[in-house]
Amino acid sequence: MSSANHIAGGLKATLKNPNVSEEAKERALDRLENEDFSTTADESEKTTEAKNPGNVIGGMKAALKNPNVSDSKKEELQSKLEEF
Repeated sequence: MSSANHIAGGLKATLKNPNVSEEAKERALDRLENEDFSTTADESEKTTEAKNPGNVIGGMKAALKNPNVSDSKKEELQSKLEEF
C-alpha cells in the first residue's frame, strides 16, 4: 500500500513533467486539489512501533557525535536517550 505522501509527490511530479499530456496534468491537479493526502496519527504510530529500538538508539548516539548536528538537537536527543 502506498503512503499518501508518495502519491502526492507523484502527482506533483506529473505536473512538472514536460512529457506528460495536458489531460494527465489536469487529472493530477484535480486529485491534488480534491483529495486529502495528510497522514493520520494511526499511520505515524505504526511506523514508530515497527522500528527496531536498537537501531533508533544507535542513530541517536551517532547524531550526538556528529559535528553537523546542532547543540540544541543534541540536548534533545540526549534526553530521549535517557528515557530509553
